[in-house]
Order: sequence, then C-alpha cells, then structure tokens
Amino acid sequence: MSYQLFIIPIIAALIAQGLKLALDGIKGNFDFMHLISEYGGMPSSHTAFVISLATMIALKEGMASSAFAISLIMALIVIRDAIGFRRTLGKQSKTLNYIVRELSEEKKREHLPKLPEEIGHNPLEVFVGGLLGLSISLLANLLLK
Repeated sequence: MSYQLFIIPIIAALIAQGLKLALDGIKGNFDFMHLISEYGGMPSSHTAFVISLATMIALKEGMASSAFAISLIMALIVIRDAIGFRRTLGKQSKTLNYIVRELSEEKKREHLPKLPEEIGHNPLEVFVGGLLGLSISLLANLLLK
C-alpha cells in the first residue's frame, strides 16, 4: 500500500531519534531538546529516513522505477550534505569559537554567541543510520505482506 511509503520511513527516522536519545542518556547527556536543537549524533536519522524511503520504493515499485531513481538521488544528496557540508560548518564553528575565546574581555562583551560545533555526521553515524533505515524497511515489508 502507498501509505507504507510514507509511514515506514517516518518510523525509521523516529527510531533513529529514539536511539540518539538513549545513547545520550547512557552518556549522561539526556535532553529532549537535543531533538530540535542539535544536528549530528549516532545514528543519522536523516539517513535512516532517506534510505528507508528509497528501500520502500524499490520494494513496492521496483528499482527500475522513476520514483526509485529520484529517491536514491535524494538520498545521496542528503548523505553527502550530512557528511560534507554540515561537518565543514561544524569545523568552522569550532575555529570561530576558539577565536572568540581568545578575544579581549572588551570584545567579549559584545555577546558573541557560542556556535554549535557538532553539526554534521561522521561516516559511521551515517552508515548506522542507513543500515537502520534499510533494516526497518525490509522488516516492515516482510511483516506487512
């Protein structure tokens, strides 16, 4: 059914977000606000979502379908963005935060904000997110036949 193409990827992303919160809790850093205020972390929920979507489309419409081609290209763009662009922004934030820390007290009074340094994903976080999205979609496909 077509609703599965929509619901299963959302479930995959929610499970990834739940795992992120659980891992934060294990590290002693549990905070629901991390769901809306932070990017990155293990596993990548964006990757879980787009891989789940591409997998569901492949299973329901076939790998030769236009929808699968579009979803795969979208997944590659999202993954590239998570590893590349956002990670680069995180490195730049780290450098800018260092520069701000080194400023004189007079300059610090301008209330320069501390920028988030953990913005993107490392390859392992993306891999685990992709594996999670693939696994959830395959399992859902078996259970919902």
